[in-house]
Amino acid sequence: MRPRMTLALAAAALLAGGVAVAPTAYARLVGDDVVTGNGAADRVAVPQATVTGPATLAAGPVSVDFDGEFFSWALLDRTTGGISGAANMTLTSSTESMIKVWFAADYLRGLGDQEPPEEMRQNVVTAIRDSNDDAANVLYKAAGGPATIDRMISTCGLTDTRPGTVPGYLGWWSFTQMSPRDAVRLGDCVAGGRAAGPNWTGFVLDEMSKVRGSVEEQQKRFGGGRWGIIDGLPPSITDRTRVSIKNGWTPLQYDSNWHVNCLAVTDKWSLAVMMRYPTEQGLTYGAKVCASVATQLVTAQPGATPAASPAGKL
Repeated sequence: MRPRMTLALAAAALLAGGVAVAPTAYARLVGDDVVTGNGAADRVAVPQATVTGPATLAAGPVSVDFDGEFFSWALLDRTTGGISGAANMTLTSSTESMIKVWFAADYLRGLGDQEPPEEMRQNVVTAIRDSNDDAANVLYKAAGGPATIDRMISTCGLTDTRPGTVPGYLGWWSFTQMSPRDAVRLGDCVAGGRAAGPNWTGFVLDEMSKVRGSVEEQQKRFGGGRWGIIDGLPPSITDRTRVSIKNGWTPLQYDSNWHVNCLAVTDKWSLAVMMRYPTEQGLTYGAKVCASVATQLVTAQPGATPAASPAGKL
Protein backbone atom coordinates (compact mmCIF):
# COMPACT_ATOMS: atom_id res chain seq x y z
CA MET A 1 0.00 0.00 0.00
CA ARG A 2 1.26 3.47 -0.88
CA PRO A 3 0.34 7.15 -0.47
CA ARG A 4 -3.31 6.64 -1.44
CA MET A 5 -3.62 4.90 1.93
CA THR A 6 -2.36 7.82 4.00
CA LEU A 7 -5.03 8.06 6.66
CA ALA A 8 -5.96 11.18 8.61
CA LEU A 9 -6.35 9.52 11.99
CA ALA A 10 -5.87 10.98 15.42
CA ALA A 11 -2.24 10.80 16.51
CA ALA A 12 -1.62 7.78 18.70
CA ALA A 13 1.39 5.93 19.97
CA LEU A 14 1.94 2.81 17.87
CA LEU A 15 2.53 -0.35 19.85
CA ALA A 16 4.75 -3.15 18.61
CA GLY A 17 3.59 -6.36 20.21
CA GLY A 18 2.21 -4.33 23.09
CA VAL A 19 5.50 -2.46 23.66
CA ALA A 20 6.12 1.08 22.49
CA VAL A 21 9.49 1.05 20.77
CA ALA A 22 11.44 4.29 20.67
CA PRO A 23 14.83 4.50 18.93
CA THR A 24 16.74 4.57 22.22
CA ALA A 25 14.76 1.63 23.57
CA TYR A 26 15.35 -0.28 20.37
CA ALA A 27 19.11 -0.02 20.76
CA ARG A 28 18.74 -1.96 24.00
CA LEU A 29 16.63 -4.68 22.39
CA VAL A 30 18.71 -5.77 19.46
CA GLY A 31 21.30 -7.86 21.25
CA ASP A 32 24.23 -8.54 18.92
CA ASP A 33 22.87 -6.16 16.28
CA VAL A 34 24.29 -2.65 16.27
CA VAL A 35 21.77 0.10 15.59
CA THR A 36 22.49 3.83 15.62
CA GLY A 37 20.62 6.84 14.33
CA ASN A 38 21.91 10.21 13.27
CA GLY A 39 18.97 11.54 11.28
CA ALA A 40 20.73 11.21 7.92
CA ALA A 41 18.34 9.45 5.56
CA ASP A 42 21.04 8.62 3.04
CA ARG A 43 23.46 6.95 5.42
CA VAL A 44 23.09 3.20 5.86
CA ALA A 45 26.34 1.55 6.93
CA VAL A 46 27.09 -1.61 4.96
CA PRO A 47 30.17 -3.80 5.39
CA GLN A 48 30.67 -4.58 1.71
CA ALA A 49 31.68 -8.12 0.79
CA THR A 50 31.86 -10.28 -2.28
CA VAL A 51 31.86 -14.05 -2.62
CA THR A 52 33.62 -15.99 -5.32
CA GLY A 53 31.47 -18.96 -6.26
CA PRO A 54 28.14 -20.09 -4.78
CA ALA A 55 26.81 -17.99 -1.91
CA THR A 56 23.90 -18.07 0.50
CA LEU A 57 22.58 -16.20 3.52
CA ALA A 58 23.44 -17.29 7.04
CA ALA A 59 22.92 -16.01 10.57
CA GLY A 60 25.29 -13.28 11.67
CA PRO A 61 25.52 -9.83 13.25
CA VAL A 62 23.88 -6.91 11.47
CA SER A 63 24.93 -3.28 11.81
CA VAL A 64 22.44 -0.68 10.55
CA ASP A 65 22.58 3.08 10.89
CA PHE A 66 18.83 3.37 11.50
CA ASP A 67 16.83 6.44 12.46
CA GLY A 68 13.25 5.48 13.24
CA GLU A 69 10.70 3.98 15.58
CA PHE A 70 11.03 0.28 14.83
CA PHE A 71 13.52 -1.95 13.04
CA SER A 72 13.80 -5.72 13.10
CA TRP A 73 14.72 -8.65 10.89
CA ALA A 74 14.65 -12.45 10.82
CA LEU A 75 16.26 -15.17 8.72
CA LEU A 76 14.90 -18.71 8.39
CA ASP A 77 17.24 -21.49 7.26
CA ARG A 78 14.95 -23.62 5.11
CA THR A 79 17.25 -26.64 5.33
CA THR A 80 17.13 -26.80 9.15
CA GLY A 81 14.07 -24.73 10.04
CA GLY A 82 16.13 -22.59 12.40
CA ILE A 83 15.26 -18.89 12.75
CA SER A 84 17.79 -16.21 13.70
CA GLY A 85 17.54 -12.44 13.75
CA ALA A 86 17.18 -9.35 15.90
CA ALA A 87 16.36 -9.85 19.55
CA ASN A 88 13.00 -8.13 18.94
CA MET A 89 12.02 -10.27 15.94
CA THR A 90 8.81 -11.34 17.71
CA LEU A 91 7.47 -7.77 17.83
CA THR A 92 5.02 -6.72 15.14
CA SER A 93 4.28 -4.05 12.57
CA SER A 94 1.64 -3.72 9.85
CA THR A 95 2.16 -6.00 6.85
CA GLU A 96 0.96 -3.53 4.20
CA SER A 97 1.31 -5.08 0.71
CA MET A 98 3.62 -7.89 1.82
CA ILE A 99 0.54 -9.93 2.71
CA LYS A 100 -0.84 -9.83 -0.85
CA VAL A 101 1.16 -12.92 -1.77
CA TRP A 102 -0.85 -14.90 0.79
CA PHE A 103 -4.19 -13.83 -0.73
CA ALA A 104 -2.98 -14.99 -4.14
CA ALA A 105 -1.70 -18.30 -2.78
CA ASP A 106 -4.79 -18.97 -0.65
CA TYR A 107 -7.14 -18.28 -3.55
CA LEU A 108 -5.20 -20.55 -5.90
CA ARG A 109 -4.94 -23.39 -3.40
CA GLY A 110 -8.72 -23.37 -3.13
CA LEU A 111 -8.98 -24.06 -6.86
CA GLY A 112 -7.11 -27.35 -6.62
CA ASP A 113 -6.39 -28.53 -10.16
CA GLN A 114 -8.91 -26.14 -11.73
CA GLU A 115 -7.75 -23.18 -13.79
CA PRO A 116 -8.83 -19.74 -12.57
CA PRO A 117 -10.83 -17.50 -14.89
CA GLU A 118 -8.47 -15.35 -16.93
CA GLU A 119 -9.53 -12.21 -15.06
CA MET A 120 -8.66 -13.83 -11.72
CA ARG A 121 -5.36 -15.11 -13.06
CA GLN A 122 -4.48 -11.56 -14.04
CA ASN A 123 -5.46 -10.39 -10.56
CA VAL A 124 -2.90 -12.81 -9.14
CA VAL A 125 -0.25 -11.57 -11.55
CA THR A 126 -0.79 -7.86 -10.94
CA ALA A 127 -1.29 -8.20 -7.17
CA ILE A 128 2.15 -9.78 -6.95
CA ARG A 129 4.16 -8.19 -9.77
CA ASP A 130 2.75 -4.67 -9.44
CA SER A 131 1.39 -4.72 -5.87
CA ASN A 132 -1.97 -3.71 -7.34
CA ASP A 133 -4.47 -2.85 -4.60
CA ASP A 134 -7.62 -3.45 -6.63
CA ALA A 135 -6.42 -6.91 -7.65
CA ALA A 136 -5.48 -7.72 -4.05
CA ASN A 137 -8.91 -6.64 -2.81
CA VAL A 138 -10.57 -9.02 -5.29
CA LEU A 139 -8.34 -11.90 -4.17
CA TYR A 140 -8.93 -11.08 -0.50
CA LYS A 141 -12.69 -11.29 -0.97
CA ALA A 142 -12.46 -14.43 -3.11
CA ALA A 143 -10.38 -16.11 -0.40
CA GLY A 144 -13.00 -15.38 2.26
CA GLY A 145 -12.17 -11.94 3.60
CA PRO A 146 -11.16 -12.02 7.29
CA ALA A 147 -11.19 -15.83 7.22
CA THR A 148 -8.15 -15.85 4.97
CA ILE A 149 -6.11 -14.09 7.68
CA ASP A 150 -7.08 -16.77 10.20
CA ARG A 151 -6.21 -19.44 7.64
CA MET A 152 -2.80 -17.89 7.06
CA ILE A 153 -2.06 -18.01 10.78
CA SER A 154 -3.07 -21.66 11.12
CA THR A 155 -1.67 -22.93 7.81
CA CYS A 156 1.73 -21.30 8.21
CA GLY A 157 2.06 -21.82 11.97
CA LEU A 158 2.29 -18.10 12.77
CA THR A 159 2.52 -17.27 16.47
CA ASP A 160 2.81 -13.48 16.60
CA THR A 161 0.36 -12.43 13.87
CA ARG A 162 -3.07 -10.94 14.55
CA PRO A 163 -5.69 -8.91 12.62
CA GLY A 164 -5.14 -5.17 12.32
CA THR A 165 -5.97 -3.07 15.36
CA VAL A 166 -5.71 0.55 14.18
CA PRO A 167 -8.62 2.48 15.79
CA GLY A 168 -11.50 2.82 13.35
CA TYR A 169 -9.94 0.44 10.81
CA LEU A 170 -10.27 -2.96 12.45
CA GLY A 171 -10.19 -5.68 9.83
CA TRP A 172 -8.29 -3.81 7.11
CA TRP A 173 -5.96 -6.47 5.72
CA SER A 174 -3.09 -3.99 5.25
CA PHE A 175 -3.02 -3.40 9.01
CA THR A 176 -2.55 -7.08 9.85
CA GLN A 177 0.14 -7.15 12.53
CA MET A 178 3.03 -9.53 11.82
CA SER A 179 6.50 -10.02 13.25
CA PRO A 180 9.66 -10.63 11.22
CA ARG A 181 9.74 -14.12 12.73
CA ASP A 182 6.29 -14.81 11.30
CA ALA A 183 7.13 -13.09 8.00
CA VAL A 184 9.93 -15.57 7.30
CA ARG A 185 7.56 -18.38 8.25
CA LEU A 186 5.13 -16.98 5.69
CA GLY A 187 7.88 -17.02 3.07
CA ASP A 188 8.69 -20.61 3.94
CA CYS A 189 4.98 -21.48 3.86
CA VAL A 190 4.72 -20.14 0.31
CA ALA A 191 7.96 -21.70 -0.93
CA GLY A 192 7.25 -25.02 0.77
CA GLY A 193 3.87 -25.48 -0.88
CA ARG A 194 1.50 -25.19 2.06
CA ALA A 195 0.19 -21.78 1.00
CA ALA A 196 -0.66 -22.37 -2.67
CA GLY A 197 -0.70 -26.16 -2.76
CA PRO A 198 1.11 -28.51 -5.15
CA ASN A 199 -0.54 -27.19 -8.32
CA TRP A 200 0.19 -23.49 -7.83
CA THR A 201 3.31 -23.08 -5.70
CA GLY A 202 5.68 -22.86 -8.66
CA PHE A 203 3.44 -20.30 -10.34
CA VAL A 204 3.30 -18.06 -7.25
CA LEU A 205 7.07 -18.23 -6.69
CA ASP A 206 7.70 -17.45 -10.35
CA GLU A 207 5.42 -14.40 -10.19
CA MET A 208 7.23 -13.23 -7.06
CA SER A 209 10.52 -13.49 -8.95
CA LYS A 210 9.03 -11.19 -11.62
CA VAL A 211 8.09 -8.32 -9.31
CA ARG A 212 8.86 -5.15 -11.24
CA GLY A 213 9.32 -1.41 -10.87
CA SER A 214 11.67 0.83 -8.91
CA VAL A 215 11.13 2.93 -5.80
CA GLU A 216 10.42 5.91 -8.06
CA GLU A 217 7.68 4.12 -10.02
CA GLN A 218 4.70 4.66 -7.70
CA GLN A 219 1.10 5.15 -8.82
CA LYS A 220 -2.10 5.77 -6.93
CA ARG A 221 -3.13 2.12 -6.50
CA PHE A 222 -0.03 0.18 -7.52
CA GLY A 223 3.68 0.70 -7.59
CA GLY A 224 7.15 -0.57 -8.34
CA GLY A 225 8.27 -3.11 -5.76
CA ARG A 226 11.55 -4.53 -7.06
CA TRP A 227 13.94 -3.14 -4.47
CA GLY A 228 15.25 -3.92 -1.00
CA ILE A 229 16.62 -7.38 -0.25
CA ILE A 230 17.05 -8.21 -3.92
CA ASP A 231 19.40 -5.22 -4.27
CA GLY A 232 21.58 -6.46 -1.42
CA LEU A 233 22.23 -9.88 -2.96
CA PRO A 234 25.32 -10.52 -5.10
CA PRO A 235 25.25 -12.20 -8.53
CA SER A 236 26.65 -15.29 -6.81
CA ILE A 237 23.11 -15.72 -5.44
CA THR A 238 20.83 -14.04 -8.00
CA ASP A 239 22.51 -15.69 -11.00
CA ARG A 240 22.26 -19.17 -9.50
CA THR A 241 18.86 -19.35 -7.85
CA ARG A 242 15.33 -17.97 -8.14
CA VAL A 243 14.75 -15.20 -5.60
CA SER A 244 11.06 -14.61 -4.94
CA ILE A 245 10.13 -11.32 -3.26
CA LYS A 246 7.17 -9.30 -1.98
CA ASN A 247 7.55 -5.94 -0.30
CA GLY A 248 5.02 -3.80 1.55
CA TRP A 249 5.18 -0.02 1.95
CA THR A 250 2.94 2.86 3.01
CA PRO A 251 3.44 6.30 4.59
CA LEU A 252 0.75 6.60 7.26
CA GLN A 253 -0.50 9.83 8.78
CA TYR A 254 -1.73 8.28 12.01
CA ASP A 255 1.84 7.82 13.22
CA SER A 256 3.74 9.93 10.61
CA ASN A 257 5.84 6.92 9.67
CA TRP A 258 6.70 4.93 6.61
CA HIS A 259 5.81 1.29 7.25
CA VAL A 260 8.24 -0.68 5.08
CA ASN A 261 8.61 -4.45 4.89
CA CYS A 262 10.82 -6.60 2.68
CA LEU A 263 10.38 -10.36 2.19
CA ALA A 264 12.50 -12.65 0.02
CA VAL A 265 12.66 -16.43 -0.19
CA THR A 266 14.73 -19.02 -2.06
CA ASP A 267 15.08 -22.78 -1.80
CA LYS A 268 17.65 -22.23 0.98
CA TRP A 269 16.38 -19.35 3.10
CA SER A 270 13.64 -16.84 3.88
CA LEU A 271 14.56 -13.29 4.97
CA ALA A 272 12.32 -10.49 6.26
CA VAL A 273 13.13 -6.92 7.30
CA MET A 274 10.45 -4.72 8.87
CA MET A 275 10.62 -1.09 9.98
CA ARG A 276 8.83 2.16 10.75
CA TYR A 277 10.54 5.52 10.34
CA PRO A 278 9.59 9.21 9.74
CA THR A 279 7.84 9.83 6.41
CA GLU A 280 10.17 12.67 5.47
CA GLN A 281 13.01 10.17 5.02
CA GLY A 282 11.31 8.65 1.99
CA LEU A 283 10.88 5.13 0.64
CA THR A 284 14.45 4.93 -0.65
CA TYR A 285 15.69 4.96 2.94
CA GLY A 286 13.77 1.79 3.81
CA ALA A 287 14.83 0.12 0.58
CA LYS A 288 18.47 0.76 1.44
CA VAL A 289 18.05 -0.64 4.95
CA CYS A 290 16.57 -3.87 3.57
CA ALA A 291 19.44 -4.17 1.08
CA SER A 292 21.97 -3.51 3.83
CA VAL A 293 20.67 -6.34 6.02
CA ALA A 294 20.76 -8.80 3.12
CA THR A 295 24.30 -7.81 2.13
CA GLN A 296 25.61 -8.35 5.64
CA LEU A 297 24.18 -11.87 5.83
CA VAL A 298 25.78 -13.07 2.57
CA THR A 299 28.25 -15.89 3.11
CA ALA A 300 30.06 -18.42 0.97
CA GLN A 301 28.62 -21.89 0.60
CA PRO A 302 31.03 -24.72 1.43
CA GLY A 303 33.89 -24.65 -1.05
CA ALA A 304 33.38 -21.00 -2.05
CA THR A 305 35.92 -18.29 -1.22
CA PRO A 306 34.82 -15.05 0.48
CA ALA A 307 36.67 -11.88 -0.46
CA ALA A 308 35.97 -8.98 1.88
CA SER A 309 36.45 -5.35 0.91
CA PRO A 310 36.47 -2.26 3.13
CA ALA A 311 33.26 -1.13 4.77
CA GLY A 312 31.15 1.28 2.77
CA LYS A 313 27.79 3.01 2.75
CA LEU A 314 24.71 2.47 0.63
